[in-house]
Amino acid sequence: MDTRQRTGQLRRRNALWQQLRTQAPGTPHFEATLNDLSTLTGWERPRILAGLGHASADAQAVPGAQEDHER
Repeated sequence: MDTRQRTGQLRRRNALWQQLRTQAPGTPHFEATLNDLSTLTGWERPRILAGLGHASADAQAVPGAQEDHER
């Protein structure tokens, strides 16, 4: 991966983190953004939620949100 690609990937990752910080947990948009960040970083949901400072109770996925994002 060259420097330009790496820079683009880091910018995308940072933008996804910022979006998650401004969205309400459990909404379909939050879940889609979380899924995008997980795919980009290889991190699983609990690790990302911990990075956002969410308690384990917030770790519950919205039923159907994942499926809606994949359509």
